[in-house]
Amino acid sequence: MKKLEGKVALITGSGRGIGRAAALKLAAEGARIVVNDLDEGPANEVVEEIRSLGGQAVACAGSVTDASFAERFVNTALESFQGLDIIVNNAGYTWDNVIQKMSDEQWEAIIACHLTAPFRILRAAQPVIKKLNTQDREAGRHVVRKVVNISSVAGLFGNAGQISYAAGKAGIVGMTMTLAKEWGRLDTTVNCVAFGFIETRLTVAAGSGTTANIDGREIKVGINPGLKESMERSIPLGRVGTPEDAAGAIYLFCLPESDYVSGQTLLCSGGVTGI
Repeated sequence: MKKLEGKVALITGSGRGIGRAAALKLAAEGARIVVNDLDEGPANEVVEEIRSLGGQAVACAGSVTDASFAERFVNTALESFQGLDIIVNNAGYTWDNVIQKMSDEQWEAIIACHLTAPFRILRAAQPVIKKLNTQDREAGRHVVRKVVNISSVAGLFGNAGQISYAAGKAGIVGMTMTLAKEWGRLDTTVNCVAFGFIETRLTVAAGSGTTANIDGREIKVGINPGLKESMERSIPLGRVGTPEDAAGAIYLFCLPESDYVSGQTLLCSGGVTGI
């Protein structure tokens, strides 16, 4: 029996990077996945990849910041797999600036993605989880559901030039601890993984010309090459993290072995404990 056999997992931002690695990891352990990406192409590619490996998956493309997304995301799980067991709030990006140069648009876009979107998804999921929990108890089943939110070392320690991102990622930690208290009675654990330097398309060296089209905005991605080299040297384990490393940390909170762990933030950073 696989560890997550029959579970239904919703993972935002799972068409690429960390989210894709998490989708493949959970699917390999038997979970049925609702894959989300801004674009249909990457989402469908991951769905096909999971299916080719013998798993089950469906796509729910679109921006997590759309007002109607949360309900659509949750309903996709119910319509496709008749259940909901795991929610991973992973979708995110950075749009950096120092405070005096940061526009309201930049601030609001990042907060909407990293804090408001997870809030809406979890709000939409609550009645479903409550109903499923009631059904489980009436049937004499003990089923523990899982929420894994994603934060960052920037949210725990701050990072110059990332005031909106750091604020959003700090907020998700508070959301995690609050929902752990609210949802314990629903046999649902709520935890958080805070990532350090993970190698994705968003952490390439700046100047490479890489951009991402997010909600109609062409946003430059990457970090200063000098800062990147400095960060790499500061990691005690001696290397940057891979999406698979990051997915492993998410997976820990989805396992039945973590059924009595809730309200916690796990730092997945290769040993970095501050910025």
